[in-house]
Amino acid sequence: MRVLIVEDDDSMAAALGAAVVSAGHQSSRVSRGSDALLVHRDFEVVLLDLGLPDLDGLEVLRKLRQVTHVPILILTARDDERSVVLGLRSGADDYLVKPVKLVELLARIEAVTRRSARPGAGKPHSITLGDLDVDLDRRVAAVGSRVLPLTATEFELLALLARHAGSVVTREQILDALWGDAFLASSRSLDVHLTGLRAKLKLPGFIINVRGIGYRVEADPA
Repeated sequence: MRVLIVEDDDSMAAALGAAVVSAGHQSSRVSRGSDALLVHRDFEVVLLDLGLPDLDGLEVLRKLRQVTHVPILILTARDDERSVVLGLRSGADDYLVKPVKLVELLARIEAVTRRSARPGAGKPHSITLGDLDVDLDRRVAAVGSRVLPLTATEFELLALLARHAGSVVTREQILDALWGDAFLASSRSLDVHLTGLRAKLKLPGFIINVRGIGYRVEADPA
């Protein structure tokens, strides 16, 4: 796997690169956001710092999301709620606060690449719930004729809930399925992605909160 590290701190970049290579991946580093926008096509995962010398990392993230769906993980010292929410809503697949535990970073990389991988060729595999159609092979979801502009994580969240329509999916099950570890994953990440998914669905009452447990969608919505 080819990993692009966008980081202006030399020591941090070296540590991240060493960790990526130790896991059997290829690593390349740029220190400027403008350089990341030029070379991103050559990589399968992007590790993005927010405090870059030329562009704010969130601006780089938004521009990347206009042209690519590769997994992007934010690595930053910004740990305030606003930055986390902005990062996830802007299209980041995950958000890690420095100092980053390298073992956790590698687990997060594996998790986001696993859930963003496209299924192989085969018969069309889709789920239909009322006006909602989720095409699992093409990774496209639509309500009627309206195609939903979902991020990779929002699509996986919708697909997970749709697969278990009629049953409650616990928060721990969602965190484990989408982020790889229910105990390491950030519950805030789930809340932000869930809010974004609901806003794009525009189907009030479709995703039901089951207080203290998780979420459910109806198997046969009216």
